[in-house]
Amino acid sequence: MLHFELLEARYDGFMLLSKGLSVVVPVYRSEQTLKELVSRISSALQKHDFEIILVDDASGDGSWHEISSLAKENLNVLGIRLGRNSGQHGALLAGVRTAKFETTVTLDDDLQNPPEEIEKLISSLKPGVDVVYGVSGEVKQNFYRRLGSNLVRKFFSSALGFDSAVAMSSFRAFRTNLREGFNTQLGPNISLDALLTWSTTRFAIAEVRHDLRKIGKSHYTFRKLVRFMIDMTTGYSALPLRLASALGFLAIAFGAVLLACVIGRPILTGERVQGFPMLASTIIIFSGVQIFLLGILGEYIGRMHFRVMNKPTYMIAESTN
Repeated sequence: MLHFELLEARYDGFMLLSKGLSVVVPVYRSEQTLKELVSRISSALQKHDFEIILVDDASGDGSWHEISSLAKENLNVLGIRLGRNSGQHGALLAGVRTAKFETTVTLDDDLQNPPEEIEKLISSLKPGVDVVYGVSGEVKQNFYRRLGSNLVRKFFSSALGFDSAVAMSSFRAFRTNLREGFNTQLGPNISLDALLTWSTTRFAIAEVRHDLRKIGKSHYTFRKLVRFMIDMTTGYSALPLRLASALGFLAIAFGAVLLACVIGRPILTGERVQGFPMLASTIIIFSGVQIFLLGILGEYIGRMHFRVMNKPTYMIAESTN
């Protein structure tokens, strides 16, 4: 009987979500911006019931101390500290799974997503729409960050069939019950945007402002952006495996043509075959193809390894509640 009641609470829990907004903010070394961020969110959402969930992604600075202080001063603030760094999307998932209101809003901790624009996202979350992305015509980021973000969006659009991905951003609003589509153990290196496509296809966009960063600098280096793109490519698509198969067929075709040249030329012209240069070039080409294919397979095997280990997406060390 108790087991049945627990299952009923788990699967019907999203029906009992309160009307209001859960604002989830992943925090990483942003102690200087948190006070202003909470103040501006609170001012912008005075007409709503809301909560602000600040998820400290093992920052290592004074961010958790600042979050704890804000939670004591403001009853609408809930702080969560992760035991180890899980990445922006891992921190987001921890906050999304904690949300108690029917609508969840996510934004960055650097004040580049203006909290005053949240109302535009909410007004665009109409019947028939489950997810709204806030996009801006002028993004205040450096070149490599814009390039990396655009490449990730293009991948989601083509590989996952997610047409609205070309306009996705970290500033989003969605119906909280979508989390029921990804309530199982997911392993490390996840993408909230990809997970949302598991639950719905009803996406929309809203024009919002994007401000300059006032304090600090982005923690996304070019290397991290490349790593994130590789993780998303191998984690949510079989496209690299298809490309590997295509490359294998091309290598076979090239080898067949090369073999025909090696055999046919002496027969037709009577010339001697230049053995060493031909042999060296073919070995280099085919060795490179094999190493590339092994690298792709290694990425997938590594992911399966971590899934079999049941490595958690995140681990909550403590909260202010």
